[in-house]
Amino acid sequence: LSTEEVKLKVIHGATGAVTETDVMLASASKAIIICFNVRANPAVRAIAEKENVDVRFYDVIYKVIEDIQSAMAGLLEPVYNENIIGRADIKEIFHVSKIGTVAGCYVTDGKIERGAKVRLLRDDVVIFDGNINSLKRFKDDVKDVSSGFECGLGLENYNDIKPGDVLEVYTLEEMKAEL
Repeated sequence: LSTEEVKLKVIHGATGAVTETDVMLASASKAIIICFNVRANPAVRAIAEKENVDVRFYDVIYKVIEDIQSAMAGLLEPVYNENIIGRADIKEIFHVSKIGTVAGCYVTDGKIERGAKVRLLRDDVVIFDGNINSLKRFKDDVKDVSSGFECGLGLENYNDIKPGDVLEVYTLEEMKAEL
């Protein structure tokens, strides 16, 4: 069941009921105990609970495999799918006291959303990757601005914006990592 991303290591295998030694070995190794068609007596269960050892009981083999695969998938780093939702050309720069640099933009594709992730491109090279912290249309705060409209926006903790730069707005969708 091991993969390149997650290695499964069997520390000990035996037949018969779960023993105190099995529980102590699992505790020291930070492992779980998988029992197939056997039970643990109440004294061993109490020790397992005291030592915070997870003891799992099964009577169908494919359920063991499914459970282990599910646990291994939970150890994988999540995979993110990037969706570009809009692009804007920066036409003019404004310096506003208390706010910082505001980019006067024309939305060329999709839409720009406040709070979205944004990439600032200069000559097709990414020079900033962060968040939009303010978005205005004329003097009104807005949630989003669609293609074909102008807006002013501020980037979170970044002020080195120049006319001709391009903004690429995107969202990250967390995908379930698979083995």
